[in-house]
Amino acid sequence: MSQIEVRNVVKTFKDVHAVKGISLSIEPGEFVALLGPNGAGKTTLVEMMEGLQKPDSGEILIEGKNWKKHEKDLRKSIGLSLQETRFSEKLTIIETLQLFASFFNLGKERINEVITLTGLESKTKAMVGTLSGGQRQRLALAVALLNNPRTLFLDEPTTGLDPHSRLDLWNILDGLKKKGNTTLILTTHYMEEAETLCDHIIIIDEGKILREGRLKDLLDDKSRNLEELFINLTGKKLSDDDLIEQTK
Repeated sequence: MSQIEVRNVVKTFKDVHAVKGISLSIEPGEFVALLGPNGAGKTTLVEMMEGLQKPDSGEILIEGKNWKKHEKDLRKSIGLSLQETRFSEKLTIIETLQLFASFFNLGKERINEVITLTGLESKTKAMVGTLSGGQRQRLALAVALLNNPRTLFLDEPTTGLDPHSRLDLWNILDGLKKKGNTTLILTTHYMEEAETLCDHIIIIDEGKILREGRLKDLLDDKSRNLEELFINLTGKKLSDDDLIEQTK
């Protein structure tokens, strides 16, 4: 059984057709990158997978379950970290993790596990308001991993981070990938991030899938790397200015 099945999903906002009959299948343990320019429909698609929005038509199944009938079960089995995730500035890292762990009736042992996994051992008593951008993202990832999710959604987790902090996060995710117990759906504007972390690439524009598959199978003489493939398919290039604008 596929980890995620998206079947002919459509979503419209007034006169905007955000998602136009998308179908896709994601296997257990796959790390998948969803790529697309601004307004491509990828955020809407991911939010429907996460149960944050409902499709107008079509069906989304996670482990064979849908959000309408199995929301409680699915909330226990997924983890997510949004680009705009915010935590209380006045709580420490350990207090933040204790708060979120209480939602799943998790104890000290699991909290300590995610602290170690995300490399936050020396910062457990630090206030969230004092953390660097990289430390905040590691905390967001720790919270998303608390319930041992079988499906993990990360929305642009390294946007705005310095190269060292970005590499730290990549190493954490690569460790998860090697364990093989987690399926990752990643949205990112860093082509190198998608190339480094993900087995499966899905490129979306104007509400439709343009190409998908393993990167080595998508490249050819005209598209020698993921960035060239993206440009050739969408006619658009994501510059540093685009990335800076999205973090404002």
